[in-house]
Amino acid sequence: MNTDIPLARRDQIAARLAQGQSVVAATLADEFQVSEDAIRRDLRALAGEGLCRRVYGGALPPLPGATPMAVRMDERRERKAALARAAVAIIEPGEFLFLDSSSTNLALAQCLPSEYALTVATNSVDIAAALLRRQDVHLIMVGGAVDPLVGGCIDATAVLAVGQMNIQRCFLGTCGVLVDTGICTVDAADAAFKRALRAASQRCVAMATNDKLGLLLPHRVTPTREIDHFVVEHDADFAFLKALAKQGTQVLKAGRPE
Repeated sequence: MNTDIPLARRDQIAARLAQGQSVVAATLADEFQVSEDAIRRDLRALAGEGLCRRVYGGALPPLPGATPMAVRMDERRERKAALARAAVAIIEPGEFLFLDSSSTNLALAQCLPSEYALTVATNSVDIAAALLRRQDVHLIMVGGAVDPLVGGCIDATAVLAVGQMNIQRCFLGTCGVLVDTGICTVDAADAAFKRALRAASQRCVAMATNDKLGLLLPHRVTPTREIDHFVVEHDADFAFLKALAKQGTQVLKAGRPE
């Protein structure tokens, strides 16, 4: 048996997946001269990092937008913080907000004004943890089974809880944005939760980094006209933003990342 360092082997497998190739566990085991169990451990680790989708006998490249919350939290931090700083201007004192599970909404949670006496509900474990010790925020955690990809609860229990709320303003997690069809996502259950959240909210805000604009994903959430404000990056495509505005939503540009 080959005694190659597992991390080096995983890097080679990850590189193939990043190029759009599918991989077969038995073939990889033969190539690297290791057991199929070792390859399956590699694929489990790569799936946990959002670098592949496990299927019977091997793995497929990940879908766009299908990176787990634990990974997304460390991506584009400065750009997400810039979006969050711009979005704070929309919030009014005393509001009942809902922060959908999203790494950009986590950045927003970390810069909420301290003097606003906000009530904040969330289905995100990380957002709840970020707000837990804030004495100025009344925190409501929506429970249920935690989805590791989403980083929060999106099951029937969570949908039922949201349906019983009178939310003044929700910040909807954004996986992909199309001008005509609006927000979309990779997961059907996540899309259903987001639709329930939008229905329970008087106003809706979506923050989107540039990589989300124009990204087509399998499940529709809500049309563009149902989004009151889109907060986008300072260098977002002008033609795309102009088309968004024609749908009736207000487009707010963030400042440059610090």
